[in-house]
Amino acid sequence: MSNRLANEKSPYLLQHKDNPVNWYSWGSDAFKKAKNEDKPIFLSIGYSTCHWCHVMAHESFEDNEIAELLDDYVCIKVDREERPDIDSVYMTVCQALTGSGGWPLTIFMTPEQKPFFAGTYFPKTNRYGRHGLVDLLRQISYLWREERDKLLKSSEKITSVLMQSRSSESGELDKSILLRGYSLLSKSFDSDWGGFGTAPKFPTPHNLLFLMRMYEAENKSEYLQIVETTLKAMADGGIFDHIGGGFSRYSTDKKWLVPHFEKMLYDNALLILAYLEAFQLTKNSFYTDVAMRTADYILNELTNQEGGFFCGQDADSDGIEGKYYVFTPDEVLRVLGEQDGMKFCTEYDITERGNFEGKSIPNRIGKEDKPWGADDPRLKRLCEYRKTRTHLHLDNKILLSWNAWAIIAMSRAGLILDNSRYTNSAARAQKFIREKMTDENDRLFIRYCDGETAHNGQLDDYAVYALALIELYRSTFEIGYLNEATLRAKQMIDLFEDAEFGGYYLTAHDAETLITRPKETYDGAIPSGNSVAEIVLEELASLTGETVFREAAERQHRFMAGQIREYPSAHCFSMTAVSKALYPHKELICTGLEVPKELYTYLREYPANNLSILFKSEKNAKELSETAPFTADYPVSENTVWYLCENGSCHSPQTYFGKLNLG
Repeated sequence: MSNRLANEKSPYLLQHKDNPVNWYSWGSDAFKKAKNEDKPIFLSIGYSTCHWCHVMAHESFEDNEIAELLDDYVCIKVDREERPDIDSVYMTVCQALTGSGGWPLTIFMTPEQKPFFAGTYFPKTNRYGRHGLVDLLRQISYLWREERDKLLKSSEKITSVLMQSRSSESGELDKSILLRGYSLLSKSFDSDWGGFGTAPKFPTPHNLLFLMRMYEAENKSEYLQIVETTLKAMADGGIFDHIGGGFSRYSTDKKWLVPHFEKMLYDNALLILAYLEAFQLTKNSFYTDVAMRTADYILNELTNQEGGFFCGQDADSDGIEGKYYVFTPDEVLRVLGEQDGMKFCTEYDITERGNFEGKSIPNRIGKEDKPWGADDPRLKRLCEYRKTRTHLHLDNKILLSWNAWAIIAMSRAGLILDNSRYTNSAARAQKFIREKMTDENDRLFIRYCDGETAHNGQLDDYAVYALALIELYRSTFEIGYLNEATLRAKQMIDLFEDAEFGGYYLTAHDAETLITRPKETYDGAIPSGNSVAEIVLEELASLTGETVFREAAERQHRFMAGQIREYPSAHCFSMTAVSKALYPHKELICTGLEVPKELYTYLREYPANNLSILFKSEKNAKELSETAPFTADYPVSENTVWYLCENGSCHSPQTYFGKLNLG
């Protein structure tokens, strides 16, 4: 018989609906039960494409012995992707108590949500020095009955530390933060294989985007060298899917050969941005090929019929990690024939011995010949064959902030690659959010799944969506996108800003009250909401000239300067915002009947990160003057006129684009 999770929409919660465990979703029913029955709470947090979540589920949550032991608890399952606020609070606890974190996240706490024990994956029984869940459940159950005071004192102490963690430290912006950030990244850079640190290696494309901004600003080749080494090594390695496109979550080795095979929407979106910007700086078409194949992967595998983007695909097939992706030489020869099959095996390292558990992950490490193109029919045949032998679990949630990252990537891909398919996909996703993920009060939802929206939007939803709208405006110059960007940014300020200590909370002022209100500044797998907010405010201050955005940007710069100074390389997306504020910036206004082709040509060829651009025509003049009041006095005629300003002064108007000094 199914448990209560059968009524949920989350793919992760539904994976546990047939467990013998009496699961609850997060909510008042679970906490009332715990209080009424005087039981501690067993909280398990994960997500549907998490390999170790699957392992713990199969070992323990599908086990009747464990289920019986868990009867002493009220058991709650949380999808971390649907409730990042809950995950943030209790992941902070786990990291503080154990020195590390990850998923599945396992928390024992009181009915008042106060934690007293935390960990990640636990095997069913003791193994290799790791506590087993059986013993742990028995021990904590005993302590709850016989020595509860110890647990309660521990929970009060942990909660007290969390409540005192708010910081009022602020700072002033200067280039030393940026230069120190580069210095720290360069020290951890792997000059042989790219990336930062040792295995496991994560792509962290926001680090690469920061280095490219610094290369633009400082014109030092060493910045770009780190980026190119990393991008090339990742695209050659097994972390990149050479058959179907797209990148896996991370590499388990330093060479990027063996990935953790799950693919996530946000990783691929951010990597598209990195590869596209590398192309603009180097004009090397290798980078556009990778970006295009990654964008096509998102469109082919992660897009629903209405235009939204799904979360990602699992690492496991038929319970085996990586089974979907690996090949033997015999398989390849059967699909491609002797001649093409042998060629593919040679060029993509498919051997009898294998490079992963007796089979081979296609890769091009150390190969000098040109890779097969994305449109090569032989690759398509392999891709179709791969789909017939097994399948990947799809997490079909549509998360607003992750969709916003994909909108940014697709908008930029459409512009730089001059491909309307990508631009149209970005516009469709934005329309989906506006129509399906916005309530009657114009507030945003976190998640859409199977026709149902859920959970009030959090900081990342508003901040990244505002940035996506700015990117859509930059790609199309349709004024509606800029108008909505200002709306979302103002909502962000009203709902999330900490007026006392600075920065932005993860949850809105009227959100559900947890034991603490998290505020995240560190850039992890995804840039933090505070980093994105900083860029949004800086961009809108330049685009609109509005005091509300300039003052909010300056407040956020001071707050983030205080947060990042100790370890700036962990806040690379924030440092891109800092670079916008510290390095010379230009504002360009174009007036005329339609957006000139030469403007699009320029934006395809150059990153133009130091340039804010507005387009004014007779059709959008009224709307533009409402959003950017300073544009009201700019005349519009049949002729195209360019107005360029920099460092607080404006040049004389030009009618010839080539006379503008935009560099």
